[in-house]
Amino acid sequence: MNIAFYGSSLLSSYWNGAATYYRGLLRALAARGYEITFFEPDVYDRQQNRDIDPPDWCEVVVYDGTLAGLAMVAVRAAHFDVVIKASGVGFEDDALMERVFAAARPSALKIYWDVDAPATLAQLRSGPDHPLRRALRTLDLVLTYGGGEPVVKAYRALGASACVPIYNALDATTHHRVAEDPFFAAELAFLGNRLPDRERRVEEFFLRPAGLLPQAAFLIGGAGWSEKPMPDNVRNIGHVSTRDHNAFNSTPKAVLNISRDSMAETGFSPATRVFEAAGAGACIITDAWEGLDLFLRENCEVLVARDGKDVADVLSGLSDERAREIGEAARERVLREHTYELRAAEVDKLLRAQLQRRSIEAAE
Repeated sequence: MNIAFYGSSLLSSYWNGAATYYRGLLRALAARGYEITFFEPDVYDRQQNRDIDPPDWCEVVVYDGTLAGLAMVAVRAAHFDVVIKASGVGFEDDALMERVFAAARPSALKIYWDVDAPATLAQLRSGPDHPLRRALRTLDLVLTYGGGEPVVKAYRALGASACVPIYNALDATTHHRVAEDPFFAAELAFLGNRLPDRERRVEEFFLRPAGLLPQAAFLIGGAGWSEKPMPDNVRNIGHVSTRDHNAFNSTPKAVLNISRDSMAETGFSPATRVFEAAGAGACIITDAWEGLDLFLRENCEVLVARDGKDVADVLSGLSDERAREIGEAARERVLREHTYELRAAEVDKLLRAQLQRRSIEAAE
């Protein structure tokens, strides 16, 4: 079975947090026998900031970020058994969606894969004429990055015939424990790009505890923070390539996860970096959100903070030994229950069920 996947970027994580999610899932699907072609636009300097070369398990087609470039790759959807359009591609998303699904042959499965469902759903509710809202009834399936039952119910209410969350996970071949690197040494480290719906929470959960613990070393990585005022004990290292994520996660005493506003409000939306950090044996401190216990157990496999003072209190009472114990427990949990091999098995089952449904309907 071959898959056309239209997404933001497989090759670059620059201003593209979904990169490792795509890599983990698609690599695992390729291992199950799927032939995958990933189409990504040349925008936002991503191609100048690649983390990986084109892999041998997936063909990658980079197209010009122009309407002509979009049109050239959209028509290629006609040659695939499964056609997937992801959210947040970054160039003319609505036009790409309409052209891709229009080009898909009638027998192909048509899937919308939403990597930011809370934000997408907010747009759909406020825009009754939104192109995706019109398209939902014609699609076979909506898959989401997370969101649990609230997102499933919302998509079904808007007309989707089926919606299934495929959560982030760990690719143990890529993210694992490595030797500590002094460059990433810190009491607490946070990695995330500066985004409008994350900044307020970064101020509360990262910068506020840094101010409360002036003697502790804090480390922040990610694009966009260079102009942000920060306490003197915060070191800003800018964009961190995925090739350095293991060292970033393996070195500090603790690693902080901060959800974006919409993800925290919806719940059931673990960030990719939660599993990457757990795979490296990091002691994770996370902001609180509903559904966390489906993935990691509080006070055993993860530490939870309700505000910035909580982060400071947790960090002040955290010994090196306790941090190692929590990190190892998290690593064992994700290796057992939250790998991309397991997620790919879910997707494989879904695709085969949809094709079987098609065959039954065609025979009636």
